[in-house]
Amino acid sequence: MEHKYMLALIIGLSLSGAAAILFLMIYCCWKKTEQNVPKDLEAGFEFKEREAGTDREDLIRFQGAEDLSVYDILEAPGEVIGKSSYGTLYRANLLRTNSLALLRFLRPTCTLRMKEVVPIVQLLGSLRHPNLVPLCAFYAGSRGEKLLVHPFYQWGTLAQLIRDGNGEAHRWPIIYRLSLGIANGLNYLHNDLEMPIIHGNIKSKNILLDRHCQPYLSDFGLHLLLNPTAGQQMLDASAAEGYKAPELIKMKDVNEESDVYGFGVILLELLTGKEPIDDNPTPDQDFHLPNAIRTAILDDQITELYHLDIILNESSDQRVVTKDRILVLFQLAMACCSPSPSLRPDVKQILSKLEEIRK
Repeated sequence: MEHKYMLALIIGLSLSGAAAILFLMIYCCWKKTEQNVPKDLEAGFEFKEREAGTDREDLIRFQGAEDLSVYDILEAPGEVIGKSSYGTLYRANLLRTNSLALLRFLRPTCTLRMKEVVPIVQLLGSLRHPNLVPLCAFYAGSRGEKLLVHPFYQWGTLAQLIRDGNGEAHRWPIIYRLSLGIANGLNYLHNDLEMPIIHGNIKSKNILLDRHCQPYLSDFGLHLLLNPTAGQQMLDASAAEGYKAPELIKMKDVNEESDVYGFGVILLELLTGKEPIDDNPTPDQDFHLPNAIRTAILDDQITELYHLDIILNESSDQRVVTKDRILVLFQLAMACCSPSPSLRPDVKQILSKLEEIRK
């Protein structure tokens, strides 16, 4: 900064006395204003200003988004593809790169304070695994708005694959691939990090797919960014859809066992093609999928619940082997959905059982 002061002095000396004094007064006022410009909200932000010089734009970029700019995000044409009590999902077209992105807008009233959000975002953005949806960037606006930037998976969600009658969802190799991929993603979050991360909202709508039906877990750790009220609303919404472990009462109780429960419900969806919650059950049916399966097992009616297309028809021997595998996967799913958290397997045990099924 010394060369700026020297430049001002040289210019001042070259002017007349009155003009020099006026110039120095203006310069000092400008310096005072410059010193009052607010610094970055938190360490790690890249500070930018609009041309008007009044609005703040803060952007954290992660692996794969090094060239992304605030302009790319805010000027991207998009459409709403989902809403919740705490935010909105957009499919956005990044014009400069001609690529699609998933933008998750979080309402300012639903999130923690910025000093609490930033370290969590930095942690989530550092995570990379073949079965996780990566966080590419985080934007914080001048009015407290927050935007998470992810890749867009145009092949939809696991829920859509199961519900739309796609024959792929009834093929045993696909069911197994999906089960193994989801378990691997959870294992990374639970066991491969210095500090485990609880997914907190695992359900088939939060499993995204590529063209090969490889699964990618989204929304992991999202509850960490929300305030207690919004976090509880997210958990309540998950409960209404049939994924809430029975022991959960408050958001702070979300743990590895509750993630395993949600995984078990997803396995049952894959095997039966049914919704976790039956909105129109008959008088002799349970509206909750794990309970309905439990009743079917007791009544020796389990074979009536899975889709017939799962059974391979190449030979009678292969049909028996595949049926046995299906029953073992049912057993694993029901163990994950045990009413008692202590009786549920952990993710390492789940992976071990899936490896046995493959043999």
